[in-house]
Amino acid sequence: MDPSTALPTAAAIRAKEVSPLEVLDACLAEVDRTNDRVNAVIWRDDEQHRADARVAGEAVARGGELAPFHGVPIPVKDLTPVAGWPTTYGSWGAPEGPAVEDELVVGALRRAGFVLAGRTNTPEFGPITVAENLRYGPSRNPWDLDRSPGGSSGGAAAAVAAGMFPLAHANDGGGSIRIPASCCGLVGLKPSRGRVPGRVFSWEGAAVEGVVTRTVADAAAVLDVLRGPDPLCWYNAPAPSRPYVDEVGAPVGVLRVGVLEQAPLGMPLDPECLAAVQYAARALSDLGHAVEVVSLDIPGESLEAFLATVNSGLADYPDIDWSRTEPHIQANHRKAQAIDSLTYVNAVHTLQLYSRVTAGRWGRDFDVLLTPTLAILPPPVGTLTAIHAAPEDLDLTVFSMALFNAFFNVTGQPGISLPMHVSEGGLPVGVQLVGGPWQEDLLVRLASQLEQAHPWADRRPTL
Repeated sequence: MDPSTALPTAAAIRAKEVSPLEVLDACLAEVDRTNDRVNAVIWRDDEQHRADARVAGEAVARGGELAPFHGVPIPVKDLTPVAGWPTTYGSWGAPEGPAVEDELVVGALRRAGFVLAGRTNTPEFGPITVAENLRYGPSRNPWDLDRSPGGSSGGAAAAVAAGMFPLAHANDGGGSIRIPASCCGLVGLKPSRGRVPGRVFSWEGAAVEGVVTRTVADAAAVLDVLRGPDPLCWYNAPAPSRPYVDEVGAPVGVLRVGVLEQAPLGMPLDPECLAAVQYAARALSDLGHAVEVVSLDIPGESLEAFLATVNSGLADYPDIDWSRTEPHIQANHRKAQAIDSLTYVNAVHTLQLYSRVTAGRWGRDFDVLLTPTLAILPPPVGTLTAIHAAPEDLDLTVFSMALFNAFFNVTGQPGISLPMHVSEGGLPVGVQLVGGPWQEDLLVRLASQLEQAHPWADRRPTL
């Protein structure tokens, strides 16, 4: 069997066609075969992973009810604590020693039956859009090893695209699920603010947990096992009317789809990214939807306010030796220390007002927004060098990659990147669908309709 998608792998395990240990060994063999070129996985404990897989296999042998993803391996991004594992945040400044407890999303993955297997690479503390750091080096895009897989969940996306795992844990505070999904030809679903519980909601709840996958069905089914509500959390999205996986293939109806063909804030748009969104718009029109080109205004003050919350989010990381962090992180830390409480509160108020104006267009002007996922193609490896050369500045590459994504983290709306296009040079190019508040169900229906009409899951890079 081919363990490249999660739901079929879980079904094969339940049917005893393959054991959890056999699936894990197949995944680890792919890590051994490709990781020296891709650098997606930066830590693993094969002995413990295999022990966990054997325990999962024993549960299958005993019979009885199994969790939805029982025995399926999944790596965890190196920003997210796993009890007993090191959590380095991609940084030499991180404290030594294992984490004491799981982050809530890790507990949800365990309850869903996943076998946790390895750590994936990330930029230091995650605020940039390429998976490069000084501690582990750069991750590389399996479609072109000279290019980045994106970030911050770039190691996760590279691992899935390379065939190491059927899916990978990821998180997204400004595009960090959708950006690497686009770069690597995957599906990246960013949930709504408050959809997936967390101990602390970074960046005023803009940062959310999820996965990168090959299929819409896998993304929907994982969201079903990660979602709340959790009465102890500050933010809780309302529960869906039925499981998200039931939305896959469900009737969509006729939707009004707004299309962005220009980048906000006057930024240039790569012709391949424009071609991708125009291709997707034609596909939606062919499916019977009402498609119209629209514009989206992003005031400059909202960008400044968002950056204030991002920099202040460094407070999420305890016991860091900031003197050992990279130049841009030290610069961001200095900026965060200079933000007084009044400035921070004003920044949050600015973002709240922006969100009301922006999110109010859904249901009034259109039902779903279609955008390019990125304004540029995956950049060459080495963006970190340019960032270190001007650590106080907002890097243009990072900005161009996050431009269509980050402001929907601010509004808290769900978005999904789909690998609808391939460039003339053979690179995946994603498009993003953005739903109204809490409308993951609608996004899953529409995304699965596009997937059925224009399938992509069998596209694989050659490594």
